[in-house]
Order: sequence, then structure tokens, then C-alpha cells
Amino acid sequence: MLEVRELGKEVDNGGMPLVILQQISFSVMSGETVAIIGASGSGKSTLLGLLAGLDVATAGEVVLAGQPLSGLDEDARAALRGRGLGFVFQSFQLLPALTALENVMLPLELAGRSDASTVAHTWLQRVGLGERLHHYPKHLSGGEQQRVALARAFAPQPSLVLADEPTGNLDAVTGAQIIDLMFELNAREGTTLILVTHDAALAARCQRVLQLQAGRLLA
Repeated sequence: MLEVRELGKEVDNGGMPLVILQQISFSVMSGETVAIIGASGSGKSTLLGLLAGLDVATAGEVVLAGQPLSGLDEDARAALRGRGLGFVFQSFQLLPALTALENVMLPLELAGRSDASTVAHTWLQRVGLGERLHHYPKHLSGGEQQRVALARAFAPQPSLVLADEPTGNLDAVTGAQIIDLMFELNAREGTTLILVTHDAALAARCQRVLQLQAGRLLA
């Protein structure tokens, strides 16, 4: 599903290069669940952005489903994400002007699905929000917003879901419920899951844990 080869990322820091990631190499098999852990500033979120093609590496390569990302321009990377990637963010990233149903419909409509409303409706029922279809994000609790985000991520049937601190803005009880739901959906759909987390309990639910330290992957 995913191969990372000697990946590196540097940014300019007032004329001096700031190394964020260096010589990161690993692979992820289809259907595998992988946690990326590490202290704040270790490069976890940057790595996730590179895996998704949201950012461009300064060294190395990311090969997603057989496609090297370095050979794609921004539009082509966006098209690849639309076809095969789902995202779950710490801050939910729901569009405030859209209802729960419309938020889940959006990636389906962008993919040209004529059944976007029906599919979105079904997925909101699956995550326990069948009575919240027409509620806007501001009228939903944090846990409910993350359930909408899970429905949005899984509804297009992606081959890979990337989650960045998916329980970071939730209390312990709600976070545990979201973890259970995410892994349940992932198992049923046979999706590959890569998540960034500070939560040791969440990381332990994954089949494999990768640890970053100061921009390097520990053995």
C-alpha cells in the first residue's frame, strides 16, 4: 500500500536549513494498522502530510499504491487523494456552513458520485448520527463532530485512512468511544490505517508502532 524511501524534509529557517525529517524508510501492507508516535516536534504530523502528498519532500520518495508522489504535480496529487485517501483530523475540519450530511456528501460529490446523499445518510447512521443529519457542526458536540469526520473519511471507501491525533480534542470517555468506532469501521471496510498519536492506549490498538525521535525513525 505504501513505501517510504529515505524520506527527508527541510525548511528554511532564516537562511539556515532546519531539518524536520531525515532518512525515514518503512513500508505498510494493505489492511495493516500502524501508529506513528513521538514527542511534540518529532516530525509526526509533517510525515503524515508527506504521506498524503499535502507537502513535498526535500529528499527521498513516497510511493502510494504503486505511484511515486514525486512525479505528480499538485493537481495530480489531489486527484490521487480524492480517489484513495480518507482523513481524520484532531480539530475535525468540518465545514461550518455545511450540515453533517453535506459534510459527508462533499468528498462523494467531488468524486462524481450520483448517490452521494444516500451513501452519506447510510454512513451517518452507521456512526450513530442518524438523528443529526441536518445539524451544523456548531450544534454538535466534539464527539459527534468526530463521528461526522469518521463517516466523511470512510464513506468514499478509501484504500488508506490517515488520522492525525483523532482523539486529541476529546475527553477520555468520548475518545475511547471514537477509538472503538474507528477500529470497528476500519476492520469492516478492510482499510489500511495510519495514525499519529500521543495516546499509548490508542497506539497499542495498532498492529505496529513506529516511533519518531528528533526527525528520525527509531529501530
